[in-house]
Amino acid sequence: MSIFDGKLNIEVSSASGIEAVTKRELIALGYTPSGAEYGRILFEGEYVDVLRANMFLRTAGRVRILVGTFDATDFDALFDGTAGISWQDVLPVDAKIVVTAKSVKSKLFALSSVQSIVKKAIVKSMCNFYKVAKLDETGAEYSIEASIIEDKVRLTLDTSGAGLHKRGYRTWLGEAPIRETLASAIIQLSVWNPDRPLIDPFCGSGTIPIEAALVGLNIAPGIQREFACEKFSNAPTLRAVVQDEAEQLVNRDREIRISGFDINPDAIKLALRHADKAGVRDKIHLQVADMRDLSSRFSHGVIVTNPPYGERLMKEDELKDLYRDFGKVYGTLDEWCAYVITSYMGFEKYFGRRATKTRKLYNSELECNLYQYLAKPPKKRFDEVYKQPRLLR
Repeated sequence: MSIFDGKLNIEVSSASGIEAVTKRELIALGYTPSGAEYGRILFEGEYVDVLRANMFLRTAGRVRILVGTFDATDFDALFDGTAGISWQDVLPVDAKIVVTAKSVKSKLFALSSVQSIVKKAIVKSMCNFYKVAKLDETGAEYSIEASIIEDKVRLTLDTSGAGLHKRGYRTWLGEAPIRETLASAIIQLSVWNPDRPLIDPFCGSGTIPIEAALVGLNIAPGIQREFACEKFSNAPTLRAVVQDEAEQLVNRDREIRISGFDINPDAIKLALRHADKAGVRDKIHLQVADMRDLSSRFSHGVIVTNPPYGERLMKEDELKDLYRDFGKVYGTLDEWCAYVITSYMGFEKYFGRRATKTRKLYNSELECNLYQYLAKPPKKRFDEVYKQPRLLR
């Protein structure tokens, strides 16, 4: 019996600070997730739900299937625990087996040794079952992660392949990009909904405006890409079912007002290429412009932006002047909210106002704060404006 034929324990990874957003996405998809622990969220489902999670989750890093758990404080226990799993239910005989490892607060911390032991145990288990001397490993790649946290081993099978932040549209990178998953998380943490205008005055290669358009038009983030599990020879062929669901949910008739500006012409060229590849170029406005010239005839809009931090692109004095001018421009807008992610700790001082609230997030490995400035919501939509955007099913 294949592991893919029955109920599965499905594990979703989420970056630090956005686990609650990922959990809300899972609930919106109809699942009952557990609380997040070490950036992992569990829920129960079938193989089709593995594909749905890969297809629809905007903020998840990867989707894995939990294969087995056991305690191990030495390599003998690690080998025996791994070999005791019925790997013939997980892997075909020709599987190309790749093992990765991580360890947190555990006695087994030599990752290369953990990888080697787990791989040997899997191969031994498979060879014993199929009564062969060795495995050819000429088939599709199956990536097994051995995660050891506080001496408890979790063996999982990766179903995503490339990280889920790789939507397929951002093939050219600009300076200091923000990950697609983080951009989407900030949008979902904001009060923005498709009825309100959104502006990114430091849009760079366009990630935030594009992710907002995908949310606003209900375009699934995985609709253009492949997942590792599609190549699994022992898994059901269900991509077409989930692809059809995703395409049925797209709402390209919705009018959205999303704009991205950047002072760098090369960045806007990239943004336009990315928007075109994402299929939303006709839905967002991208233009070369200085933030200091920003204005809007609309009220009650939302700024979501990832401005320069000064880490690589600007000197500190230039950064202070930029934030001062940004604060002045923001003050001219009519009841606009703003969500600004930066690692610069003096942001509030130079922006000229204290944030309504802050949230610690990580842009890659860089610790940042999301500074959130709230304004009065539109009177007619007071109850709706403060709801988090939800995935439609």
